[in-house]
Amino acid sequence: MENLYCTIIQTSLAWEDKAANLEMLGKKILAIKDKTHIVILPEMFSTGFSMKPEILAESMDGATVAWMKDMAKNKKIILTGSLMIKENNAYYNRLLWVLPNGEIGFYDKRHLFGYGKEDEHYTPGKTRMIVSVNGWKINLQVCYDLRFPVWARQHMQENSNKEEYDVLVYVANWPEKRSHAWKSLLIARAIENQCYVIGVNRVGNDGNDIYHSGDSMVIGPLGEIIFERSNDECVQTISLDKSILDNVRNQFPFLSDADNFSISN
Repeated sequence: MENLYCTIIQTSLAWEDKAANLEMLGKKILAIKDKTHIVILPEMFSTGFSMKPEILAESMDGATVAWMKDMAKNKKIILTGSLMIKENNAYYNRLLWVLPNGEIGFYDKRHLFGYGKEDEHYTPGKTRMIVSVNGWKINLQVCYDLRFPVWARQHMQENSNKEEYDVLVYVANWPEKRSHAWKSLLIARAIENQCYVIGVNRVGNDGNDIYHSGDSMVIGPLGEIIFERSNDECVQTISLDKSILDNVRNQFPFLSDADNFSISN
């Protein structure tokens, strides 16, 4: 199976300025020279982690979604990241998965950050989203979801006794004050689910003067850190090797001993 090439964009974001952020991110995406399948942007990449969806949210026919489709088509990549979406008189922190052919999948953030009053402005999602790329299966989640391991927990598929997914992705606006938790939990999710984990965070101060140190990471299935970057902006492409993942799972078949359970809404 072909290696999976993922490009993470760790960047500062202009506060509640969609035009500035799309211009900046467009330049970074178009400048990517490495071979890549997926480009991953932070949470709420067009605005920063704002609690003003009533003013800033767009529909799925809006300018930011159109921009994502154009970027994916022009670069022949899959583009993903979350933004504010209004749908049926509700607001969502929605992660979009945009294919080069214009098709779109999405995941609505399940766990809303009550400490930051996100739950007062947004509606939680109800279902997980696992996508497929060249035989790789990828579980897409957003920021605060990281603190809730049941939501990410790997299940063995009954018909094949294979794992549900190979890569777990978190896009985030995670503050530097809780960076130890961010890094520790990303490593834990990789170990307990025997998968690669990619965490993509922003850097810099937001409009509430909260500093973000980035600490974007790529972690292997044994919890080993493959890539980590703190404080600086970066555009980094990482190659994930399926044979390494298969060897770990075959040598240490821990998930076959896991508890069976289901999640209800």
